[in-house]
Amino acid sequence: MLPRETLATAQIPGGDELTLVSHGRDFIIMLGRDELMGTRMQFSEEQLARLTLERLQVPKPRVLIGGYGMGFTFRSALEHAPAEARIVVAEVVPEILDWARGPLAHLTGACLDDPRGEVVLADVAALIDDAVDGTTAGYDAILLDVDNGPDGIVRDGNERLYTRTGIGRARDALRPGGVLAVWSAAPDHKFTGRLKDAGLEVDVQTVRARPNNKGPHHTIWFATRAR
Repeated sequence: MLPRETLATAQIPGGDELTLVSHGRDFIIMLGRDELMGTRMQFSEEQLARLTLERLQVPKPRVLIGGYGMGFTFRSALEHAPAEARIVVAEVVPEILDWARGPLAHLTGACLDDPRGEVVLADVAALIDDAVDGTTAGYDAILLDVDNGPDGIVRDGNERLYTRTGIGRARDALRPGGVLAVWSAAPDHKFTGRLKDAGLEVDVQTVRARPNNKGPHHTIWFATRAR
């Protein structure tokens, strides 16, 4: 059996320690003793971006992504976004970007230098608030992949994102017809209900973690604001 090699560690603000490890040709980001994400199971995070962008009917979409991670969602968004799209990624752990340009550079490719995209060191909730308050423009899509889902909080403070208040703020940060897309490692019927209670049209999709129809099932909510 191939050993795991620790490459780097980082502290989540208000949360636990992240560890970047290699395992043969694969890379994994650990949260404590648990696997948070890895290169063997990235398909559902890529689908989070692809399926969201397919739902947008605007030529110049403005998109907010919560969490860079290993860049799966960001790269997929750039791949499927039109030439005049604007994609902003909120990431709270600075070392994540160091890893992206260091040991994970072969995965990152040119995405961090794509003029359509920008990664900012900020809490995604703060960027949502800025849009609601009119400090910045609203978004055509908000993609959340900052936790393992509404019931799998990674960072203290993220709970708000999945509450009625947080959903309402995200809805208000969307332009008419905009989509709030949320990735989760597991289904959550109560969260589906909260999205509907916020007046959003909800489509719940189940996606496999790997493109060969293998691996665990993950859940993605697509919640659309009325036009």
